[in-house]
Amino acid sequence: MSRRPPLAFIFTVTLTGILNNALITPALPDILADLGVADERSGLLVASGSVAGIVVAPLVGFFADRYGRRVVLTSCLTAFGSFGLMAALSPSFEVLVLSRLLQGVGSAGLINLAVVLIGDHWSGSERTKIVGRNASILTVGLATIPLVSGTVTQLAGWRVTLGIYTVALATAVVSFIVLRDGRPTRRMSPLDQIRGAGEVIRQPSVAATFAVGFLIFVLIFGLFLTVLPLHLADMFGLDAGARGVMISLPAVTSTLAAFNLGRIRAVLSVRTIVLIGGAGLACAFFLLGSSRTLVLVAIGALYYGACEGSLIPTLQDRAVDASPDDHRGAVMAVWVGAARLGQTTGPLVAGVALTTRTPGTTLMGGAAIGILILLCGVFAPLPRHTQREGSRTQ
Repeated sequence: MSRRPPLAFIFTVTLTGILNNALITPALPDILADLGVADERSGLLVASGSVAGIVVAPLVGFFADRYGRRVVLTSCLTAFGSFGLMAALSPSFEVLVLSRLLQGVGSAGLINLAVVLIGDHWSGSERTKIVGRNASILTVGLATIPLVSGTVTQLAGWRVTLGIYTVALATAVVSFIVLRDGRPTRRMSPLDQIRGAGEVIRQPSVAATFAVGFLIFVLIFGLFLTVLPLHLADMFGLDAGARGVMISLPAVTSTLAAFNLGRIRAVLSVRTIVLIGGAGLACAFFLLGSSRTLVLVAIGALYYGACEGSLIPTLQDRAVDASPDDHRGAVMAVWVGAARLGQTTGPLVAGVALTTRTPGTTLMGGAAIGILILLCGVFAPLPRHTQREGSRTQ
């Protein structure tokens, strides 16, 4: 096994990967007002940052398996930071959308490659624990980055906020230094690579993690991060800073859940976690959209965070567990591609819904998606044993 990269570096890559949309969402009302565009175009702006990942993420994983992690990850970080700067300097809405589209090419490989690096260097319960810790960083980022964004936007404007994207350029330098070349010693043909990854992806339990991941990211980026800021502004009159505080609330429960994934998996199976998470998300989004007091909205946000924080790392760990070394990058990239599809589809569908429905009603539609996740837990062939039981039978 090659030298392990520092966990702090892996966690930084994860944080950089979620900057793309988490940083921009609290600033959406300010951006739309400054550039003179309607609220319903917010979905297009958010989706433009992730649409490229649907196609690019699987390619990134394919190249990472073939040419090594360092060259691919460093290139992704460089592209992300460069086009992020272009977004901050955009003179019009159209240029901003184009900048985010190109930036999405760079961000497509970041989250999955962070998990791939964990799978490359850790295994078993230790890997599960670190995947959970990495997911806790992700969920903290999804909650606290909007807080930073809202504060910076209120104090200095949205262009300064988007300038934060350039931190990826520094991370790219670190990537080139701390990662070894890591090219595989056994070179397969591209066709063999695709066939091998396809065999893993076609496993029913792995395919189910892709489906649930897609639905979760529809909720996160289509409703929580895109519609909730508009709901908070319209229903409660909150400014950018206060919106950032509300969006940051799930950090509390999501971090607790993800950080303790090893303990959770010792007593709950993957199937049970999906069942509980789906039911919880249905309740959370109904509460977010129907509540008329901020206290109840806050409770809904905390409930949502607990479900997200347990579901995402559980699905990632299952996909990593099923992936051999030669195909781990490609399999995880397809998982992220499914998540990117949800990340892109969600804001677009939300934008359409907002043309005929209020933000609150649109949020309540998330309950139906939670029920779909619950049904995946009922009918999909997900593992029914806990990690402790699985270790005894292996």
